[in-house]
Amino acid sequence: MSGTTTNTFSIPGTEAQRAMDRLAERFPEAAVDGATARIVFAAPGGRTLNGAAERAAIERVVRDLRSVPRVADVAAHTVNPSGTIAFTQVTYKVAAPDLTGADRQALKRAVEPARAAGLTVEMGGEAAEESAEQSLTEAIGLVVAGIVLVVTFGSMVAAGLPLLTAVLGIAISVTGVTAATGFVDLNASTPTLALMLGLAVAIDYSLFIVSRYRHERASGHDGPEAAGRALGTAGSAVVFAGLTVVIALAALAVVGIPVLTQMGLAAAVTVVVAVLIALTLIPALLGFAGQRVLPRRRPDTGGMGTRWARGVTRHPVLALAAGAAGLLVVAVPALDLRLGLPDDGTAPADTTQRKAYDLLADGFGEGFNGPLILVVDVATSGDRAGAVRQVSGAVSRLGHTATVTRPTFNRAGDTALLTVIPDGGRAAGRPRSSSRRSALRRSGSGPRPVRTSP
Repeated sequence: MSGTTTNTFSIPGTEAQRAMDRLAERFPEAAVDGATARIVFAAPGGRTLNGAAERAAIERVVRDLRSVPRVADVAAHTVNPSGTIAFTQVTYKVAAPDLTGADRQALKRAVEPARAAGLTVEMGGEAAEESAEQSLTEAIGLVVAGIVLVVTFGSMVAAGLPLLTAVLGIAISVTGVTAATGFVDLNASTPTLALMLGLAVAIDYSLFIVSRYRHERASGHDGPEAAGRALGTAGSAVVFAGLTVVIALAALAVVGIPVLTQMGLAAAVTVVVAVLIALTLIPALLGFAGQRVLPRRRPDTGGMGTRWARGVTRHPVLALAAGAAGLLVVAVPALDLRLGLPDDGTAPADTTQRKAYDLLADGFGEGFNGPLILVVDVATSGDRAGAVRQVSGAVSRLGHTATVTRPTFNRAGDTALLTVIPDGGRAAGRPRSSSRRSALRRSGSGPRPVRTSP
């Protein structure tokens, strides 16, 4: 029943989304929803791409790319002023999630003639990305949690109960989310968030009840009585904690961003499953486990944990200061934190996407990897070409603008598309982004407002 996930998302009501919607309505030939790939060519050391053999190899690749299945357009290749780096952009008829492994293999085969000619060829863009796969991070976390639980409980059975219920809970939840992809479009991060959060709360909630059950058994109550008392106390806390998390996750829908709504609701369902399993399966498993859930030896009431707790309560101010200092040290990396959406520049250094990104930055400037798309609506303007020239000239005079491309009109001639290349990369220019976008908006104060789309 499962389908494919997507890495694209929309933010309704924003100016950028209005620009993309306008393009989809009036400029369908631009294939704004189609996947793209940038093929970057670099000359070997000491050579340029201006030689006859190099030009022939690049032209052959461009020609072969036009015959690749599902390709809508291949732009003529562009060479940087020094002649050392060139690129061409491939636009597909379909979005990235609809590309198959065969489509990506065809793209890779098409660039082989350039590699055979001795050129360095790297590929960036959505079409060059491989399908995301679930990593082993959660499995490693599960193993670590198991070790901690064994040390804490002193019983393999007691440690295994939270892990067993956690695995069952995330299996149910992730299976449900995966099945949902066959009916609705879900972001690729949705199953991952559901898995991570479900694993955390399932272990946590089961731990509450198992720990309370052991305490009741140590107090002399038999199995059913201890289980009832555990559910009446720790179980109530689990319900309250779960309800709080569910409300917080469901509240992400208030933001109005579909991808956040999907992630929040999927994670909330995972938490509900974890609560239900903790309240039903855990008591049943405790009945099967019997005495084996208890430690083999009576815990030492004067052990390290007890001494630590007494020390903290005896010196609360010192403990608070030490804890706050530790948190500040852990938070130091946040001083260099840069917020933004991931792109090829955040890919691992050994991937072809990152290499293509770096080559473009070296050959054409940092801003080349973070262009701005301007959609100019001139449907009601008497002099459409003049109106677009006015916008282009105003934008080219703005600070931090490196290049403004020549306008491209749609078939009806009522909408023009401009690409603005800033003089700095997206991350480096982020502190200036708000003022830069405001200036872009002011530049379109002529015939029609300018729609900007990062």
